[in-house]
Amino acid sequence: METYDILAKVKSGDISVEEAEQYFRKKPFLDMGYAKLDTHRKVRSGFAEVIFCSGKSDVHLLNIFGKLYEEDGEVFGTRASAAQYEFIKKDYPNVQYDEISRIIKIEKPDKKKVGKIAICSAGTADIPVAEEAAQTAEYFGSHVDRLYDVGVCGLHRILSQLDILQSANCIVAVAGMEGALPSVIGGLVDKPVIAVPTSIGYGASLNGLSALLTMINSCANGIAVVNIDNGYGAGYMATQINRLGVKNEVKV
Repeated sequence: METYDILAKVKSGDISVEEAEQYFRKKPFLDMGYAKLDTHRKVRSGFAEVIFCSGKSDVHLLNIFGKLYEEDGEVFGTRASAAQYEFIKKDYPNVQYDEISRIIKIEKPDKKKVGKIAICSAGTADIPVAEEAAQTAEYFGSHVDRLYDVGVCGLHRILSQLDILQSANCIVAVAGMEGALPSVIGGLVDKPVIAVPTSIGYGASLNGLSALLTMINSCANGIAVVNIDNGYGAGYMATQINRLGVKNEVKV
């Protein structure tokens, strides 16, 4: 439970002050030996801990997945394989898996989505990284508009979406090859643009390094760059910006 929920239950009489005290005395992490789960991360930052599934053994992943689900009533993992999904599904039949983004999750139903984030991919081959960003942002409560295959080879495609871009609190631009899309978008909007280089491209793209360098050297203002293929990091940061935008709208 979150701190607010605990205090609300004390106020309503559902739990005693002593029971609440026991909750707050818990360690801010759960020591499992091979993992120390940061169970207080949501209290501190507003975002619960997420599982990076790649490289974990099946047993470790299953136990971590279960503990986080038990703690928060939902759980989210990135870079999961189909085999890992099948293994977890045996114990948690309600788990969901997306083969494109490789996201695995159990999500609370009817979650409210606020604000607006626009997530753009230059090409169809960039969609897996864009979807990782989109599903991360949605899981953390952001409304997402997807604008896919709007790369610079056909500028009319992105220009036709200006209304959506300019109304978003934040934009995520995902591109491989030479990585020019964020610069184009950055010159069209007054909102932050998070650039995500992907490893898509021919040999001289150097597995995303060319796109990364292009984005870092962009002449457009208001662009921040995350690591190659890091859709999760972009979706997380976009949600932080989106939450600030929503707070400002409420104040106005």
